[in-house]
Amino acid sequence: MKNPFVEELRWRGMLHDIMPETENHLNEKKTSGYIGFDPTADSLHIGSLVQIMILMHFQKAGHTPIALVGGATGMIGDPSGKSTERNLLNEQTLNKNIQGIKSQLSRFLDFDQSSKNPALLVNNFDWIKGYSLIDFSRDIGKHITVNYMMSKDSVKKRLGSESQVGMSFTEFTYQLLQGYDFLHLYKNFNCTLQMGGSDQWGNITTGTELVRRKANGKAYAITCPLITKADGTKFGKTEGGNIWLDKERTSPYKFYQYWLNASDDDAENYIKIFTFLSREEIDFLIEEHKHAPHLRVLQNKIANEVTLLVHSEEDLNKAKKASQILFGKSTSEELKSLDKATFLDVFEGVPQANVSRSILDSGIEIITALAGESSFLKSNGEARRALKENSISVNKTKINEEYIITNKDLINDRYVLLQRGKKTYFILNFVQ
Repeated sequence: MKNPFVEELRWRGMLHDIMPETENHLNEKKTSGYIGFDPTADSLHIGSLVQIMILMHFQKAGHTPIALVGGATGMIGDPSGKSTERNLLNEQTLNKNIQGIKSQLSRFLDFDQSSKNPALLVNNFDWIKGYSLIDFSRDIGKHITVNYMMSKDSVKKRLGSESQVGMSFTEFTYQLLQGYDFLHLYKNFNCTLQMGGSDQWGNITTGTELVRRKANGKAYAITCPLITKADGTKFGKTEGGNIWLDKERTSPYKFYQYWLNASDDDAENYIKIFTFLSREEIDFLIEEHKHAPHLRVLQNKIANEVTLLVHSEEDLNKAKKASQILFGKSTSEELKSLDKATFLDVFEGVPQANVSRSILDSGIEIITALAGESSFLKSNGEARRALKENSISVNKTKINEEYIITNKDLINDRYVLLQRGKKTYFILNFVQ
């Protein structure tokens, strides 16, 4: 019999593998299910957002979601999908990362203990830190054979003839530790389901096997596909690196732009995975987009929904305003309303010239600003021609040859934006 939670994942394209009888189990009773988050940084990125969405759907379906932060396993590093062993993190860095991730997860999941099915947040360091190697080997290791562990894809790929690196004992034990997490949660939190990316199937099934052999119990597994982009490039990355959920690492403007710049093919997938819009709403938007793709209806809707989900309405409005400033008509006042970080994000890559702040006391003639102080234009003659063509703007406002730049033109008390035509920009950076 089909289960509403599983069906929700299925139609959204968020279901890859599912252990037999999982749907029947979820239909029988409300249960607990968990997903692990690797604390390799003090913020999650949008690759983790897929897992967060699954836990949110799980909670909406009436079940209890458990977010596990891998304080212990993070000290080792998951070999799944990795071609080389990564650097190990020290305890101080891990603790900082764990606190950052805990803070982020509380934005998405309801941890209020007065709720009907509050989420739980656990750290596997709490139950692994006091476990001696001898006890772990006797209690856990003897229940899983080396043959079983060697059969996992994450192990075979690293030990195969094509691999030049091999696998350390440290990484080899990872699946046992993750399996023990499942056993611990099964015993102490009545957790019967583990979920994760498709690359986690081997680790998850080790956990279900350990529950069967050690606790004589029955546990279940669900994985979702790894998100890929239609052009073959990696989802969640740009030339500048990861797209983070922390606004200090990736500004709401850049975050918003990432979704806005999605291809049409990707947008059709993203609208299902990263929003809670209904099937009917999504089908309508896809049809609307197909009739007028140039309006980018899907991309705009996704950018709005995900930015609002991850950040706030205020951040979304700022990001939309910043986008309008860059790509649409805007006033000097709107430009000056941008905070420094957003202004620099919007005009990232635009050439700059440092100019002494003292020169503003008497003002700078526009021709001097264009050709002398900035080298934006090659000569005074070119500057005069551009001004006569009415193609020069200061802070998005058209100006003439008589214009003088003064303190009143400063953005964030520091910058002046020069522009020729629609797309050629230059920034004067006034320094002490």
